[in-house]
Amino acid sequence: MAYLQANACAGTRGRLNIIAAGIMVLSLAACASVGASGPSTKAIYNAGKGGVGTTDIKIVEVTDTTASQVLAAGRSALFSEALGDAPAAGTVIGYGDVLEVTIWEAPPAVLFGSNATLGATGTNAVVAGAAGTAYKASVPELMVDDSGQIRIPFAGSIEAAGLTPKQVERDIVRRLSRKAHDPQVAVRIVHNASANVTVVGEVASSQRVPLTPRGERLLDVLAAAGGVKQPVGKTTIQVSRGRHVVSLPLEKVIDDPIQNIRLRADDVVTALYQPFSFTSLGATGTSAEIPFEGTGLTLAQALGRVGGLREDRANIRGVFIFRLEDAAALDPAVAATARRTPDGRIPVIYRVDLHNPATLFIAQRFPIRDKDVLYVSNAPLSDLQRFVGLLSSLAFTAIGLGQAVP
Repeated sequence: MAYLQANACAGTRGRLNIIAAGIMVLSLAACASVGASGPSTKAIYNAGKGGVGTTDIKIVEVTDTTASQVLAAGRSALFSEALGDAPAAGTVIGYGDVLEVTIWEAPPAVLFGSNATLGATGTNAVVAGAAGTAYKASVPELMVDDSGQIRIPFAGSIEAAGLTPKQVERDIVRRLSRKAHDPQVAVRIVHNASANVTVVGEVASSQRVPLTPRGERLLDVLAAAGGVKQPVGKTTIQVSRGRHVVSLPLEKVIDDPIQNIRLRADDVVTALYQPFSFTSLGATGTSAEIPFEGTGLTLAQALGRVGGLREDRANIRGVFIFRLEDAAALDPAVAATARRTPDGRIPVIYRVDLHNPATLFIAQRFPIRDKDVLYVSNAPLSDLQRFVGLLSSLAFTAIGLGQAVP
C-alpha cells in the first residue's frame, strides 16, 4: 500500500514538474510576445541626448509661451498686409494696347468723310452741330507702338503710353482744332495688352485675364479662369508681384473679404493643390494619416479627430509631437546652439502634459503643421498589465492541462 502511494506521489510530482516547466516556457514566450506601439516616454526623453544624423533633437515642453512662439513663427503674411489693394487698372494706356479713335466734326466738315445723323441721345453732348448732324470718322484700330505712340491722320504722332484715354482725347482735339471745325474725339481701349494678370496652376483654364477700370479682384480673375479644380480646403493661392511672393489658403480669402485684394498689372496668380496631413501613432484612438484643411488645425482638434487617447493604454503625460521645426519658432538661446538639417530646420519633440487641465486651453492654440507626427506613449503600468493578463491566461491553461492529465 505504501509502495502504491509513493508511486502515485511520484507521478503527481512528475506531472506538476511538467506543468511548471510548461508554464515557465509559456511565460518566457509571453514576455517575448508583449509588444509596443512605439518608444516609451523615457526613451523619448533620452532621445534629447542624441540626434538625427548630424543634427540635435530638442525636447520642448508645450506651454503658453511655446504656443505663442510657434504661432508667431508660423503666421503667414496676409495679402492685405504684404501686397495691399492696387488702384483700378485699365484706365492707363500701355505699350501694345489697341485703341479705337472716333472723331466728329461739325458742318461744314472737310477733313473726314462719312456723314452721320445723331438722334436725341447723350452723344449730342459731344457733337457741335446746331442742326443735329455731324460728320463722323472712325480711325482703324491703332496699336500703341514700342515708342508709346499712335498715329492719327492730320494730327500726326500722338503720345499714348502712360496716359489715360481722356488725356489722349484732349491732345488729338488740340492738334485738330486748327484744321477741323469744332472736332470732338472719343478714345477707347479695345484690347488691353499691358494690364493683365496671369492665372496658372490648378485652375480650369490657365490664361491671361485683362484688367479693366472696374478693378478686378483676386476671386474675379480666378472665376474668369474657370475656378479652381481642387477642393477649396486643399487649395492655396500664391500671388507673385515683382519680388514679393505671398501665399494664403483659398478658404481664408473667401472667409475674409479683405484678402480678396484688387490685383495689379503683371501679377501672377497660382492655384496650388496642397493636401495637408499629420500622422497619428501610439496609444491614440486611431493610427492613421489624418488630412486637414489649409486654414490649419490645432492640437485639440487633432486629438479629437483621432478619437482621443486610449483609456486602457495612454500615458496622459506622454503626448508628443515630432516636427522638423523652423528655428524662429524656438527660444533664441536654444536655436543658436542647435545643429540643423541641410534646409535649416531643427528636429523637435514637443511634449504635452494632459494631466494638467490648463494644457487643454493651450492645446486650442498650439498649431499642428503639415507632416507632423502625433504620438502617445503607453502608460508605465500598461505593459505590466498586459503581461499579467497573458500570464494569468497561461496559468489557467496550465491548470487545465494538469487536471486533464490522469
